[in-house]
Amino acid sequence: MSDFFNSGWSLFVAGITVVSLVFCLVLLVIASRRKVMASDNSTGHVWDVDLKEMNNPLPRWWVGLFVITVVFGAVYLAFYPGLGSNPGTLKWSSTGQHATEMEKARTQMAPLYAKFTPLGAEDLAKDAQAMAIGERLYANNCAQCHGSDARGSKGFPNLTDSDWLYGGTHDKIKETITGGRQGNMPPMAAAVGTAEDVKNVAQYVLSLSGSPHNSVAAQLGKAKFTACAACHGADGKGNQALGAPNLTDKVWLHGWGEQAIVNIITAGKLNVMPAQAARLSPEQIHVLAGYVWNLSQTATVAAK
Repeated sequence: MSDFFNSGWSLFVAGITVVSLVFCLVLLVIASRRKVMASDNSTGHVWDVDLKEMNNPLPRWWVGLFVITVVFGAVYLAFYPGLGSNPGTLKWSSTGQHATEMEKARTQMAPLYAKFTPLGAEDLAKDAQAMAIGERLYANNCAQCHGSDARGSKGFPNLTDSDWLYGGTHDKIKETITGGRQGNMPPMAAAVGTAEDVKNVAQYVLSLSGSPHNSVAAQLGKAKFTACAACHGADGKGNQALGAPNLTDKVWLHGWGEQAIVNIITAGKLNVMPAQAARLSPEQIHVLAGYVWNLSQTATVAAK
């Protein structure tokens, strides 16, 4: 597949484009010089007994418009990209224009964000303007996954509770937004043992959070849980350094119940939050992290 993008294909596309423009002019010349095929100025084609196709010349305005269109196409291709990989004399690209506009917007917004940069999470939460900006940043960049109310859904964390896989401080949230996260639980069925062992471990995991469970199966699964303790801890309270969930609370990111737990133990789970550093400036991330931090506070700080 990579061969499709080599320089030969670029030349092929450029050649087809140039030939198409030339062909348009040649076609116009041929049509304008076509001779009358019958004495009555018709092409000789007749439909429905008396409907004749006449060989009248093209209107001058149409010919002129046709030529202008072809010339415009040629001039456009000289200035802008279109001939294969040739960037054109203006070196314009949609990517470059987007980058220029984004940089212009950041320059214009810099004075506004400058006053927020020294503020900590609590001070940001008390600033109505900062929270209004944070809310818009959240709606444009985070709501697609975490929901407009920030309560998430299956596979997407709830940002309004106190359950944080990697930590819920302002700095940790900034770190998460900036670089993204990649949570990976490998398939553990082989390490746990038999299919029955996996079910027993699932029952033990349910027991850790006080959820309804089979106590006998849970007791059998406790010994097999050692395969999981390396990440989730011997007590099942997780490890924020690894992003390993706390299994003793009642927050179930990927579904609740024996079958959901068995599926994760058997098949593993990969969860990815994309990095936002390329989309947002550090100043924007600082304000956005303050907004997200405030969402998770037991008593949300009131902005003034």
